[in-house]
Amino acid sequence: MPTEHYLMTTYGRLPVTFTHGEGAWLWDQSGRKYLDGLAGVAVNSLGHAHPDIVEAVCSQSRRLIHVSNWYGNREQEALGRRLCEVARMDRAFFANSGAEANEAALKLARLRGHARGIEAPAVIVMEGSFHGRTLGTLSASGSRKVQAGFEPLVPGFRRVPFNDLNAVRQVRERDQTVVAVLVEPVLGEGGIQVPDAGYLKGLRKICDEAGWLLILDEIQTGMCRSGAWFAWQLEDARPDIMTVAKALGNGLPIGACLAHGEAAELFHPGQHGSTFGGNPLVTAVGLAVVTAMDGMRAWERAAVLGNRILHELKAELQDVAGVKAVRGRGLLIGIELDRSAHAVMTMALNQGLLINVTADRVVRLLPPLILTDDEAAQLAQGTARVIREFLAS
Repeated sequence: MPTEHYLMTTYGRLPVTFTHGEGAWLWDQSGRKYLDGLAGVAVNSLGHAHPDIVEAVCSQSRRLIHVSNWYGNREQEALGRRLCEVARMDRAFFANSGAEANEAALKLARLRGHARGIEAPAVIVMEGSFHGRTLGTLSASGSRKVQAGFEPLVPGFRRVPFNDLNAVRQVRERDQTVVAVLVEPVLGEGGIQVPDAGYLKGLRKICDEAGWLLILDEIQTGMCRSGAWFAWQLEDARPDIMTVAKALGNGLPIGACLAHGEAAELFHPGQHGSTFGGNPLVTAVGLAVVTAMDGMRAWERAAVLGNRILHELKAELQDVAGVKAVRGRGLLIGIELDRSAHAVMTMALNQGLLINVTADRVVRLLPPLILTDDEAAQLAQGTARVIREFLAS
């Protein structure tokens, strides 16, 4: 029986298997080389086989890989301190994924609601959002595709259109059970939807007026990808709770729920936890990631490369029928087409380029932040070429 028959059919895999990578490149079993324009869906932001990450994995694994959270953990404490410094937060809880980090954030919101005498606390969430695949986070997500078949969903969510402050205000006027707003600064799985300037600032103001928590899911936008350490910093709209994952481990499974002020003091021993969360290996790697990003000023590089790739794509595709929009923020870039675009992934793969499609019609680029100028140009030109060929066919 072929090896893949022993795996549950949860992924629609493309016909390629990679053996190794270096920087922004991957090689398959036949030795063919591919430019990675997806970075493991915004995970490998420092590329493949980054020497600092390799050293952190090797050196820490020789000392200590796991210890129960019943005991002190120097690596976890060091990463928590450094993350809180760059994020302007007070405390961190470490989990194994973005979905788990979001679950922690939702539990904090409910804890605060109950403390204020609200029997069934509710959270405002956005249409088109994606927050994970646990029952709680898929219920919070604004995608029927990920929810279908898993009903009954977890109650307690009030859904409004993304980038619509008036809709949030209307919920405030009629619903006294709301305790928080949960939002992605840029919708990632929802098609790289970039809100209007001032949207996050507006949400911050509404939450302050209503006494709500502002929760930002920075799992895809965070860790320098948006052109700042975290996307909220572009508007100085600091949340009460923020979640990060993906690029924090550069491939190792880690997530974090960060909080400041009252929200940072809500959890008490026994109310939340994780067996593997924040173990010495992943937190040592996380610290190496933060240190490397800080040293290369990765947020500045993401802003420069993102603008360059956007400009190139717009120039290449401006007169192409079937291209509806080219948009992005930093190195989160989407090209929206007027038709289902899933075939673009296979066409790009055949040309040695790794990209993907989200929200059915949006070609998405999430390349490593360590791209060279030449690699960035190659990514933009290659993507534009594939899209033109796809639309012509």
